[in-house]
Amino acid sequence: MKIKKIRAFEIAAEARPQTKPRTPSRADTFHMNRPMARYDRFPNGEGHVSMAPWKRPAVLVTAEDGTQGFGISLYGPVVAGLINEHFGPNLIGENAMATEKLWDMMVRLSTAFSPTSMTSYAISALDVALWDLKGKLLGLPVYELLGGPQKEKIFCYASGFDQEWYMELGFKATKLFSPWGPEQGLEGLNRLEELVASTRETIGDDVELMLDGWTAYDPEYTVRVAERMRPYNLKWLEDYIQPEDLLGYESIRQRLPWQTLATGEHWYNLAPFAHAAGKRLVDIFQPDVLWCGGITAAAKICHLAQANNISVIAHGGMNYPFGQHLSMAMPAVTWGERSESVSAPGVPLAEMVKLPGTAVIEDGYVRPSDAPGFGLEIDESWLEQVTV
Repeated sequence: MKIKKIRAFEIAAEARPQTKPRTPSRADTFHMNRPMARYDRFPNGEGHVSMAPWKRPAVLVTAEDGTQGFGISLYGPVVAGLINEHFGPNLIGENAMATEKLWDMMVRLSTAFSPTSMTSYAISALDVALWDLKGKLLGLPVYELLGGPQKEKIFCYASGFDQEWYMELGFKATKLFSPWGPEQGLEGLNRLEELVASTRETIGDDVELMLDGWTAYDPEYTVRVAERMRPYNLKWLEDYIQPEDLLGYESIRQRLPWQTLATGEHWYNLAPFAHAAGKRLVDIFQPDVLWCGGITAAAKICHLAQANNISVIAHGGMNYPFGQHLSMAMPAVTWGERSESVSAPGVPLAEMVKLPGTAVIEDGYVRPSDAPGFGLEIDESWLEQVTV
């Protein structure tokens, strides 16, 4: 079955909860510390590209028989342009089932400007659409195409600041983001400890707790944070320095041999994961299926991790069915993260679904849809509603 058409466009797919929150989310009080917080003009993460008025790119890949596969990523105008003007024309006419070949073609088509960063988002959107198409053509869910279910269901954790609500929803693990970083000095470090300490008191000792620096720490601050948080038994410390600073990761690994370390959401394609595996820079890889190069790249990263006894937890993997299917099939994947649009207190998770057909977490676990492809329930009417 050959590819007949590829079309990328921008969408505004948002959750539309019907239930009114019983209390405001604490995310309205705490702001994630980001790299631009170094400058006084951006104290609350302003200037970060995901906060720009860019919509999501979506892509439809149509086979000769009219069957369509659907994929998404981030950074609409840039990514949609790459797909429509570069990748799409070069893939039309190719075998729609040849996902390995098509992924390799896209990587090689990117040689002049690198298959990483923004290019990787475009490759990711197209790759997951191709896997969705492949599953629909074969009448099988994607996790079956990846080798079948490796687990009965996926253990999930919730990331954010509303830990009381997450516990009520049934989660047994949760991750905090850091509202303060090096720019706030000792005062910020003290406040961060107060937040972690109060969170630990709220959730108790039988719930796992993690901390995310969102690439805004430096090596010194990372070490100080890890040492300060030892009494609170963090399961891991995540994304603490800029993603391209691999020497920095090596230094921190040497200075914190006892701390479980995790990163990888801003690593693109395979090379940084291969380097990190060889140097044992971190204990947990966190590729994002919609950023790192799609299902094809994420599966390769999982195999690389498994060969080196490194765990994988897909960044935001439980937000959409793409990461759910990967996680269901891969032995290296141990947990799943729900991060984007975790509901405010009192709002059921089922009301926060952005893509129709996405399986909903119940009591801290999820099992992806067994419908063909990714099980998305997307039709022309829905596409008309969300297309910009």
